[in-house]
Amino acid sequence: MSTKATVMNDERPLKKQEPNAVSNLTGNVTGTWGKFTNFLSDVRAEMRKVVTPSRKEVESTTTVVIVAVFIFGSFFFVVDAVFSRVVEQILHTLGAQ
Repeated sequence: MSTKATVMNDERPLKKQEPNAVSNLTGNVTGTWGKFTNFLSDVRAEMRKVVTPSRKEVESTTTVVIVAVFIFGSFFFVVDAVFSRVVEQILHTLGAQ
């Protein structure tokens, strides 16, 4: 059997701190600020493309949604009633009430 020797000290190179580390920090902050302002200008440009629907469009889509809700509600009511009857019949046939 072969065994591996364990390394006692970590031989990764250490990161050296540059003499003007503070200037690097402020450069990173201004870079972040620049990215943030660029993001906000992109958001503003996209918001200019947004179109508010007319009253007629809102009324028609609202009507479609309300009709669809009633249709699906009726469908699920009927399916529930049918399944309830089937389960009652099965339980009655098996002798449970």
